[in-house]
Amino acid sequence: MAVSLASAVRAQGNSPVSAGVTLFQNVRIFDGKSGSLSAPSSVLIKGNVFERISTAPIDAEPGMTVIAGGGRTLMPGLIDAHWHAMLIRPNPAQAIVGDVGYNNIAASVEATDTLMRGFTTVRDVGGPVFGLKTAIDTGLIAGPRIYPSGAFITVTSGHGDFRQLSELPRTIGGMLSRMEQIGGSMVADSPDEVRVRVREQLMQGASQIKLTAGGGVSSPFSPIDVSTFTEAELRAAVEAAENWGTYVTVHAFTPAAIQRAIAAGVKCIEHGFLMDETTAKLIAEKGVWLSLQPLPEELRQGFPVGSVQRAKADEVWPGIAATYELAKKYKIKTAWGTDVLFSQALAQQQGAILASLVRWYSAAESLAMATGANAELLALSGKRNPYSGKLGVVEQGALADLLLVDGNPLENINLIADPAKNFKVIMKDGRVYKNTL
Repeated sequence: MAVSLASAVRAQGNSPVSAGVTLFQNVRIFDGKSGSLSAPSSVLIKGNVFERISTAPIDAEPGMTVIAGGGRTLMPGLIDAHWHAMLIRPNPAQAIVGDVGYNNIAASVEATDTLMRGFTTVRDVGGPVFGLKTAIDTGLIAGPRIYPSGAFITVTSGHGDFRQLSELPRTIGGMLSRMEQIGGSMVADSPDEVRVRVREQLMQGASQIKLTAGGGVSSPFSPIDVSTFTEAELRAAVEAAENWGTYVTVHAFTPAAIQRAIAAGVKCIEHGFLMDETTAKLIAEKGVWLSLQPLPEELRQGFPVGSVQRAKADEVWPGIAATYELAKKYKIKTAWGTDVLFSQALAQQQGAILASLVRWYSAAESLAMATGANAELLALSGKRNPYSGKLGVVEQGALADLLLVDGNPLENINLIADPAKNFKVIMKDGRVYKNTL
């Protein structure tokens, strides 16, 4: 009998098949690292981990759930390393001044849809996501694992400062703006303020910290060319995060913003779309991660013609391809994400955005980036890692997040662009959330 989360969970609450013992027979495995599929294999999941993987048959025993793979591909659940779970369904005004209760409900519905697209984990790099994460982790709703950053930490007029000019001047220690009150972003204009805001996110459960080190497209008062935090401010964030055993990632486009962040000890750069060769070499030499996104043209076109945001998008978009070429040329540690904002329709293209990586990488390289490589980036959170166990791979002892794909995505990566049709089984933490076999 087919089990579909989209129909069952919403009708019955959180009703996935409970974690027990599940045996997949006759599957070919993409393990999240290698460039080819395994020979026909059996995979035994006990509780929430991969217990045994064997090319020899594994006998079914009473009480096991047995799934006949029929030669289909078993692979790790997908990981989106640049996601904003609270900022998919609303528009910018709704996200800031809209009803918080409604926004949380919308985000919970989107979280279920995210899981049903095969994304079993997301790294959330900005937004008031702690409550949503708790609801998912406690089984109240179905959704992906979330590695939360909490609020964006920005400076006055930095990317993420969505205040209106009428809200100025800011009084340090004064009343918080609406965006700060809901935990969307926090303004910090000195090293001491940065330390406070970083520690507040860690106190709430952040697994890593996100700062906006340079201008951004969507923020109306944040020019692209501007470097925001001083090196001392960035160092304050890095020190506070490292005291908690985790790391800082920064939004940055320009060479100046990226180089300053690296000098301060930042471990990951988000975007980097305007970097030059010197900066790419520096990233590679320092072993810093580059979290890249093949942003779709629809996202750029979503900004109104004539708006300041559209002008900035037009400036940034040509740099996407060039940055991917630099990442390949210098063998930079590269993660993959989508950075979808304010568009449910684009979120539904999450798998297609991943598939678009074949402009620069093979299908196997692309899928490894969205599984094993992304999981390596998540592991930088150390003891702040909210999930005990290894993600992004199919191997003995790893956490059992997996997809059973009808076909071979290493030969046809576009299979992941239609998860409703091609993902026959979706499992997270050893629990089956979809089974249409």
